[in-house]
This record gives sequence, C-alpha cells and structure tokens, in this order.
Amino acid sequence: MIFDHGGRVLTIDQREHQQIYPKPGWVEHDPLEIWKRTQEVIAGGLEKSGIHPKDIAAIGVTNQRETTILWDKKTGNPVCNAIVWQDTRTDVICNELEKQGGQDRFRKKTGLPLATYFSGPKLKWMLDYLPGVRAKAEKGELLFGNIDTWIIWNLTGGEHVTDVTNASRTMLMNLNTLEWESEILKLMDIPKNMLPRICSSSEIYGYVKTDSIPSLQGIPVCGDLGDQQAALFGQACTTAGEAKNTYGTGCFMLLHTGEKPVSSKSGLLTTLGYKIGDQKAVYALEGSIAITGALVQWLRDNLGLIEKSAEVEALARTV
Repeated sequence: MIFDHGGRVLTIDQREHQQIYPKPGWVEHDPLEIWKRTQEVIAGGLEKSGIHPKDIAAIGVTNQRETTILWDKKTGNPVCNAIVWQDTRTDVICNELEKQGGQDRFRKKTGLPLATYFSGPKLKWMLDYLPGVRAKAEKGELLFGNIDTWIIWNLTGGEHVTDVTNASRTMLMNLNTLEWESEILKLMDIPKNMLPRICSSSEIYGYVKTDSIPSLQGIPVCGDLGDQQAALFGQACTTAGEAKNTYGTGCFMLLHTGEKPVSSKSGLLTTLGYKIGDQKAVYALEGSIAITGALVQWLRDNLGLIEKSAEVEALARTV
C-alpha cells in the first residue's frame, strides 16, 4: 500500500501465497515465496500509482505475528518452511513446560499463557527436531525472526531487528524491560545470539539495500508493527480505553490499556500495543478467534463449495 502524508491510500496491490498443510494441525508458509510476493506487490503498487520511487519517503512493514522463520546468516536460505501461528505441532513442548509450573508460569513476565500459538516454542521445535540445526545455531550461523524480521533483513541487506510488538509475541521478551528474558531462553534452550535486536515500532532500522528492488535503494525502512497492533494504531486507538476489532485469517480485539501492562482475569493476553521512537511503550489486552477468514479459504479450497472467496456472502444469504 502507498499512502500520502494525510494517510490516504493512493494505491494497493496484493497477491495470495500458498498455505501448506503437511500433516493435520501443521500449517506452513514458504519464506522465499513470501519474499518474492513482497517484491511483486512493491513493483505492482508503484506501477499502478505511477509514483516515482524517489517520491517514497519511508517504508513500513506489518506482518502476521508468531509465524516463525529460521534462516542461514550467510546464504539467506531458510532451514525449513515457516511455522505459521495457527500450527499446533508444539503441543508436546508446551505440555512439558506446563508440567513444571502450570500454564501461566511465564505470564507474569511475558503476559502470555503457555500455548502453541507463540514463536518461542516453535523455534524450540526447530532446534530440537530438525537434524543439525541446534549445532549450527550454537555456532552463531542461524538467525530467527517472525515475518517482519525476515522481510526487513532481506530489504536492508542484513539488519536483524524486530519491534516490541512482534517480540512480545514470542513468549521470550520481558514485558517490563522490553528485552529478551534470559531465564526463559535458558528453560527453552534457545541461544540468545540468534535473536533479533528489539527496537521501537517507529525508528530507522536500516535502508533498502537489495538488488531485488533497485528502484527503492537507499529509502529508509522505519516502521514495524505486528498486524493486530498496526490495526490498533492505524484505527487511531491512541487513548487508554479505546479498542478495535478486525477480521482477517482470525478475528482479533485489542484494547489500549496505557503505559503499564494490565493483567486479565478473563483469559485475555497482555501484549505490547506499540512504541513510537523514544516515547514510552503502550500496552494492550487482546482476545482472539483463531479461524475466521481462513474458513472462507477452507470452504473454497478444501470443500469446493465456492470458486471465489467473494461468492461466500451470496451463499450465506440463502440460509
């Protein structure tokens, strides 16, 4: 998407990418396909708008949170497909961790219950179950990131960063210090040197340095927010007590709670809302329904009830 200074959308381009289901409960994406699609939509957006690339002031990234990628620092090749947020293969890891301190053993520090949803257990699964991966990680040869980190690393020619909102979804970041939590890294046996640097949601992380997108060379990459937090900020929920609800693959409600983390008595997650530059971090409570938009794809691709996603409304109205 390209916006003007008033926040108006000047152009939009989008492409689907493949959903990979190798086993029941497993959901994967191809990180190289995501990077390819990113390049395509950048080119498509510029072409549709007729805007000269030199007129682009800055680039921001928003992404599916928790989707976990591990890649080789030298070659840039992923060690396997990305493990997507809905994937449940880490249930054994979460159950083992739960035995020693209950589902909420990390909640005080991270705001999150033990669940298959978050990136930390997914990363642990890759280290524990993929041959040779742990040895390479311990030698400092591999890098971890959610989709934002992967895209920024490719855009900037190697800046390994994430923002507080994405880091807060790993189950590895301390909500109060906004730093990686050593005690949890030790418990999950995750080497700290593979984790990205945690930044604010709005600062210059680096400049475009990739031959894949020559037209944008030198433009600063300076925005990074997980998708639901981006929606909270984008819909101008900038005051404590304001909330947003958005519908995508899943459905997510976020409530702005101010500059201190608030614990929920009703099963909501405590998470980062956003952090603008040197300003104090803003926190949020979050509730989610895992499958909403993904159900429409399932009706189309798995059941064959519809040929195009848009047909679902007319079908729904018949009942």
